[in-house]
Amino acid sequence: MSQTKEAKKRKMSLEKRHNLTGWIFLTPATLMIAAMSFWPMIQAFILSLQTGTANKLKFDGFSNYSRMFKDTVFMQSLGNTFLYLIIQVPIMLILALILASMLNNKNLRCKGLFRTAIFLPCATSLVSYAIIFRSLFGVDGFINSVLIKFGILNTGYNFLGHATSAKIVIIIALIWRWTGYNMVFYLSGLQNIEYSVYEAAKIDGASPMQTFFKITVPLLKPTILLTAIMSTNGTLQLFDESLNLTRGGPSNATITMSHYIYNQSFKYVPKFGYAAAMSFLIFILVAILAFVQMKVGDKRD
Repeated sequence: MSQTKEAKKRKMSLEKRHNLTGWIFLTPATLMIAAMSFWPMIQAFILSLQTGTANKLKFDGFSNYSRMFKDTVFMQSLGNTFLYLIIQVPIMLILALILASMLNNKNLRCKGLFRTAIFLPCATSLVSYAIIFRSLFGVDGFINSVLIKFGILNTGYNFLGHATSAKIVIIIALIWRWTGYNMVFYLSGLQNIEYSVYEAAKIDGASPMQTFFKITVPLLKPTILLTAIMSTNGTLQLFDESLNLTRGGPSNATITMSHYIYNQSFKYVPKFGYAAAMSFLIFILVAILAFVQMKVGDKRD
């Protein structure tokens, strides 16, 4: 009996030592996350409750938050951002999933070359690829030259000078750059699926379309959820394309929330409290959409 009690005590002390060791390893990372992430978030929230310039800030409650919904430019930036989110993210993820399925074929030759070519846009500098697209869709750019040559246009069209076409250019640019990035996640997930599953489906007479929707999509559901959350997060914080590709124009027709926050902080007379309030709204939107996506996507029993 005494031996059993001693064994239990040794077991408990061993568990305590393991727990203590785990906390010792976790503490530095926890402190770094708290110092670099959570503390700035608290400071940003406090700043969002203040109004005035950098030298003369004063607490003014939630006036910055109520001001946002009366700001026509901010509401326009909110609408633009959600337009990019609703159109670009589904197209990009579906295209990435299709490409990953095609490149997962073990009989396909030069798979490495195709995978590298599709992923390369993701490795391109954000500023560089914005400049490339400005050149491509310029009045005297490559796209206009091709359209004129085939008789579709008589003169060059100013794609970046019209609201609708400028938004389309941004969506095309986003799809071009980020499809390969998401494809890598799907390709990694597909390679963890036993190929015998696809062979069995083929023997049972399943068509490629049935195999895709009945096997590939269900088995990749966690990965699809992950990429959807990351893409939503990235699109709500979209900045580089709006700033470098269209400058937010014409007449703020393509400006995003992050671009407008940048303008309020550094381009115009600094309004850091107002900018912090808008930033906090983005944080809330990201959290809500991520929560909804997780609830919708997680169907475990």
